[in-house]
Amino acid sequence: MHHMGPRGQAESSGYETNFLLDPSEGWCSGNKGLPTACSSHCSASNFSQVRYSLDPENSTKSCKSRGSNLRVHFNNTHETAQAIKGLHIRTATKHLKDVTLQKQRVPFRRYNGGIGRCAQAQQWGWTQGQWPKKSAEFSLHVLKNAESNAELKGLDVDSLVIEHIQVNKAPKMPRRTYRAHGWFDPYMCSPCHIEMILTEKEQIVPKPEEEVALKKKISQKKLKKQKLMARE
Repeated sequence: MHHMGPRGQAESSGYETNFLLDPSEGWCSGNKGLPTACSSHCSASNFSQVRYSLDPENSTKSCKSRGSNLRVHFNNTHETAQAIKGLHIRTATKHLKDVTLQKQRVPFRRYNGGIGRCAQAQQWGWTQGQWPKKSAEFSLHVLKNAESNAELKGLDVDSLVIEHIQVNKAPKMPRRTYRAHGWFDPYMCSPCHIEMILTEKEQIVPKPEEEVALKKKISQKKLKKQKLMARE
């Protein structure tokens, strides 16, 4: 029988695994090949090989941000990313904050099995939606990071648009939930990677309207006089 150790440590005859309580920390492999939570500074070599699935059309007016091995559900994060794709940075920030406050919902179009209907999803032209609070918080963190990169690069923050955002599945790791009498139930978590590219939206200058020459109104008397002069 498995017993609970101090600070939530799971003690057994074969191994010992510690789970940190901070959900913002990533995942890496422990000393014995078991998943343990760690900070993002544990291995600098992993971040040197980071590449994006899409290159911006104009790299001078774009900035990037990425989160790897984030401990948040892939399905919910995918739907959250699709909701803010193509939005202005201010609009996307407001929407993500409203999701955390349960003022707006995220429409679930793909992974919508068992998702209930709601009135708040009608603004997206859909019927099913939820409040994925944790996914919204992680997406907001990546968005803020991209905004900071834009300021550092000297871009106009007020004209940034989310050109590209993609959520990929990360390697699944075993986890456990603790039950009564010292027992626990194992299950697999579904972490994900988030990548985002912001681009300055080009302001389209409207073409000047062509000035239409106003025709002068000629009286009937003057028109008859012009016809008589033309006959002569």
